[in-house]
This record gives sequence, C-alpha cells and structure tokens, in this order.
Amino acid sequence: MPGTTTEEVELIVEEKGGGGGGDLPPVGRGGSGGEDGKKRPNRPISPMRYYTGIAIGIVSVLMFFMALASAFLVRRGGPDWVPVRIPTLLWVNTAVLVLSSVTLEVARKKLAHLDVQGFRQFWLATTILGVAFLLGQVIAWRILVNQGIYLASNPASSFFYIFTGAHALHLLGGVAALIFVARRNFDAAKITRTVAAEVTSYYWHFMDALWLFLLALMYIGK
Repeated sequence: MPGTTTEEVELIVEEKGGGGGGDLPPVGRGGSGGEDGKKRPNRPISPMRYYTGIAIGIVSVLMFFMALASAFLVRRGGPDWVPVRIPTLLWVNTAVLVLSSVTLEVARKKLAHLDVQGFRQFWLATTILGVAFLLGQVIAWRILVNQGIYLASNPASSFFYIFTGAHALHLLGGVAALIFVARRNFDAAKITRTVAAEVTSYYWHFMDALWLFLLALMYIGK
C-alpha cells in the first residue's frame, strides 16, 4: 500500500500471526513436521503412560498381598494359632473408607461438569476420610496392644498386624496422591487434572476393595 515501509509490513504480519494466544504452532520451528526435523518442545505426554503405570503398580501390590494371603491360609489353624478378635472400630474404619470412594466419585463428576469448586470440596472430603481411616487403624492397634496382643504374640496376631500395616502404608501413598492432585498447578503440567484424578481414583478404589478382601480374610481366620 502507498507510504507503507517494509518494517511496518513485517510488524503487521507479526501481530496477526504470532500474537494470537499460541493456538497454532510456529511453522518450521520445533514442529514435528518442520524442515529442521526437530520435535516440538513441551509436547504433552500421552495419558496411556499414566494408565499403564498405575495398572502395573496395582498388579504389583495385588501380587504382594496375594502372597501374604496364601501364606495366611496355609498357616491358619495350626496348633499355635490363637485367633485375634477383630476390634469393633475396624468396622467403623471400613465404613469410612467406603464412604471415601463415594466422595471421590462425586468429586470426579463435579470435575467432569467443570465445577472446579465442587471438585475441590469433595476431593478434600475424600482426603480427610482417608486420613481418618489411617488414624482409626492406629487406634485399633493401640486397642490390641492394651489387650496384650502384639505382633509376635502368635501367628494370627502377626498376620493381623502385617495385613493392616501393609495396607495402611499403601493407602498412605494414595493420600499423598490425593494431596498432590489437589495442590498441583495443572496449567503448566503435561497431564490434565481430569486424567490425574482418574488415575488416582483407580488406585484408591483398588485399595478400598483390597481392604474389604483383607477384612473378610481376617474374619475367617479369627
């Protein structure tokens, strides 16, 4: 156009093509199909990596507890087996853990409907219930100690403490994951909050189901 210098044309092109919010990748710089052949920087990681990772983790934990369960069934009923009376508090703890799975799913539904505030509230409720379960387990152990039942008292008490202690340790990892998802800034992450919440929920529900299995196993052996 008349009177327009080369610098002004370059400025107009730059404003229209380079400052539109970053929706389009720069042509020929860092893109996977660029002439220089370099990979695009900060490329998001596929969610399948996280799903595969949590699946491997769950299978590993399951194999560990199945080995313990097998040893429990073989050892149960021996001459030195003195059944442990399950504290009533464990049933309360179980209800708390089951409720935490419910609040976790409500939190995910809130997130799916883009209700971030509701998600945070129910996610926090899940975390609190998880911590309450762990504290309840500690109190149950103290109840048994006050009754003179220790880890080395007999095989039945040993399995009781091993089952509940190992589960509590793994559930503590789940609580840490809940806190991580709640406090993580996903704007700068290579994973979305939705994927992180879903992966965490898989592990949490697994630990819930695992506890129900262990409780039933200990009830059979009492």
